[in-house]
Amino acid sequence: MGKNHKKLSNNLEERRKSIGLTQQELSVKAEVSRKSINAIENGVYVPSTVLALKISKTLSCKVEDLFQLPE
Repeated sequence: MGKNHKKLSNNLEERRKSIGLTQQELSVKAEVSRKSINAIENGVYVPSTVLALKISKTLSCKVEDLFQLPE
């Protein structure tokens, strides 16, 4: 995790809820723990590139739809 991670914003919780998935359901589909999904949603953990890609594929969107750097 880089030291600038707090500048990364994410829409993961909103996107997940909009398609009706719980954290547990998303974690199973993305092959990661529910705690990891929770930590990402709360900005405590920045996912690896592989995990970000898995999550975006699971949610049928682009990584950029979930994670953004400030302009």
